[in-house]
Amino acid sequence: MLQFELLQTDPATRTREGAYAGSHARRGRLTLNHGVVETPIFMPVGTYGTVKGVTPRSLEDMGAQIILGNTFHLWMRPGLDVMAQFGGLHKFEKWDKPILTDSGGFQVWSLGEMRKIAEEGVKFSSPVNGDKLFLTPEISMQIQTVLNSDIVMQFDECTPYISVEAKTKGQLTTEAEARSSMGLSLRWAKRCQAEFDRLENPNALFGIVQGGMFEHLRQESLEQLVAMDFPGYAVGGVSVGEPKDEMLRIMAHTPHQLPAHKPRYLMGVGTPEDLVEGVAQGVDMFDCVMPTRNARNGHLFTRFGDLKIRNSRHKIDERPLDETCSCYACQGSTRLDGSSAGGFSRAYLHHLDRCGEMLGPMLASIHNLHYFLNLMREVRAALDAGSFGAFRQQFKSDRTRGV
Repeated sequence: MLQFELLQTDPATRTREGAYAGSHARRGRLTLNHGVVETPIFMPVGTYGTVKGVTPRSLEDMGAQIILGNTFHLWMRPGLDVMAQFGGLHKFEKWDKPILTDSGGFQVWSLGEMRKIAEEGVKFSSPVNGDKLFLTPEISMQIQTVLNSDIVMQFDECTPYISVEAKTKGQLTTEAEARSSMGLSLRWAKRCQAEFDRLENPNALFGIVQGGMFEHLRQESLEQLVAMDFPGYAVGGVSVGEPKDEMLRIMAHTPHQLPAHKPRYLMGVGTPEDLVEGVAQGVDMFDCVMPTRNARNGHLFTRFGDLKIRNSRHKIDERPLDETCSCYACQGSTRLDGSSAGGFSRAYLHHLDRCGEMLGPMLASIHNLHYFLNLMREVRAALDAGSFGAFRQQFKSDRTRGV
């Protein structure tokens, strides 16, 4: 089941030169089998059935509405027998809100020379134990049906920016290679749809627009997928090594051309700036490992720019990471007597990082995820108020202020 309501669109605004300039930003509501998701939304990534270093309770407290699981890795471990025993991923990981699972296509792409792609599917060696495995569109649908994810992604080939077959390092994927890859993904989309229907999966299947950095191929992919009438659509094959201006060009071209009455998902993106710009281009859903991955490396996101907690200047800094942030790391919690426990200082987080204490990346992950989720909360509020244009400008100004 999937229902999408379009609640608000960004009105046109007058520029300093007197012309009107709007955006494709929109406010929506997505109803799935395990709950309602307010969009635009950021989705934390839980590759192995867990968002690294963060409990489901913490995710719920910080406002997460939907999280991701990874089809490929959960197929490897713990396996479908375990997933079936628990009736799917929700009960297994104790998360009763919606879950989206990717198809495994990106993970197969990332194996590089360890895999062989053919029309039928992909042959590869398991990165866990070396077993010879075969993943097809049909098998991807079968795995995701067992996982019982609310949103199922079609099995696709992620078109790389740098050609995998290139003999010379740095050779870009050619138009012919991108077209071949896109065509394969379209044929796999039809097979995914047929298998999804055969299995009578009660959830929702999204198609994925490919085409590399070629706008006319993106257009062709988009039109053929729309003709298949998927409940929702994703833009894939970005943030795969291309320069930022190339990603922004594709982001400006594709999302807003997808059906207005269906949800739009930009896969694997990205920075806070990418999210706000993506919203302006009509994107409803985002995911990225960046909040937790960067947190484990001492890289924190704040309203006023990025902060590297490993820098020596934080050694005696008594301030929280972000004085405007209400996360547990910055503000602490409320004691039983109603008093505030207070937040953690930059000095303390610097100390934890230097000592390799696991609490350091846990607190940093909580902060980063809260920042991303709160950013989307503020975006939704601005869209509700008809002030997204002003919010977008203030966001850019704040982020360049410095911490």
